[in-house]
Amino acid sequence: MRSGDDVGFREFASDKALPLRRTAYLLCGDWHLAEDLVQLALIKLHRVWPKVSRNGPVDNYTRQILVRCWLDERRRPWRRKENRDGVVPDEPAAPADGTDSVDFGISDSLLRALAEVPPKQRAAVVLRYCADLPVAEVAVALRCSEGTVRSQAARGLDALRAALQRQHDEAVSGRSK
Repeated sequence: MRSGDDVGFREFASDKALPLRRTAYLLCGDWHLAEDLVQLALIKLHRVWPKVSRNGPVDNYTRQILVRCWLDERRRPWRRKENRDGVVPDEPAAPADGTDSVDFGISDSLLRALAEVPPKQRAAVVLRYCADLPVAEVAVALRCSEGTVRSQAARGLDALRAALQRQHDEAVSGRSK
């Protein structure tokens, strides 16, 4: 890689690391895993940087890499063996730099509900509504048609509403006891 390419990559990585990390956190719900996903995505991007950077903006390509890394991570055998009992710890793990969910303007209950949405639907919802991307860019990132993005986002929003309703019902039934 030429030194000019290296400088360009470093500037891009520096500018986009935090937004990528926030998107990764919304996808996976774990700050540590989000950091790992961003690092892995940047490593993969670095490998093709000279070619990709010549073709223009690389934001969409980077988001596509990030989403693919997250989906691949979810498919790993050791992830399937984890005990997912639905219990959320009292205190979510926060990053050492003090960044938390308040930065997103998203409540903890919404983050917990988002964790219940199936992966591809969650990716569509996060990219479409949290990252505020148009349908066409989400389709590029997810490597699917725009119609698929719309249907996945709609199903994801339905699943999100159902999860929020369950949380509300549990909170109400917990208070009435």
